[in-house]
Amino acid sequence: MSMDAIVLLKEDHKAVRKLFRDFEAAGEGAAATKNRLVKEILEALTVHTYIENEVMYPRVRELVPDVDADVLESYEEHHVADVLCSELAMMSPQDERFDAKTTVLIESVSHHMEEEEKEWFPKVRAALGRKELQEIGAALLEAKEKAPRTPAHPRALKKAVDALFA
Repeated sequence: MSMDAIVLLKEDHKAVRKLFRDFEAAGEGAAATKNRLVKEILEALTVHTYIENEVMYPRVRELVPDVDADVLESYEEHHVADVLCSELAMMSPQDERFDAKTTVLIESVSHHMEEEEKEWFPKVRAALGRKELQEIGAALLEAKEKAPRTPAHPRALKKAVDALFA
């Protein structure tokens, strides 16, 4: 069964939002739970930003020039998320800034997902046909298979470094 690129990305967003809610609901003194959730968040975001940066954003820039500024902003928002994820990957729940850094990550990524879903996904859907969105979706699924799973993975680090020097 083929999957529309926007549907696939929204499913990722839904899964990430659930992890965010679970972290926020964990409460004080739930270090083990928070540690597990942050690891899951980092993996989900590393994979998601990778497939968007490698597949979705370049294709959308090529096919829908009207959203170029939105895509450039999204690259920058991903860069901020990548930096926070890299820092969180080296921290533990006992670190004084662990919860605060996770909260900033959640706020930043939540804003990013909302902008994508409300502002530029509708423009992309209107500009592209079902076949194109399914082709991009297939490429996203393929990229997901080879995507890095941790912020420290060389391909994930390359993405962050490229953003610094692009």
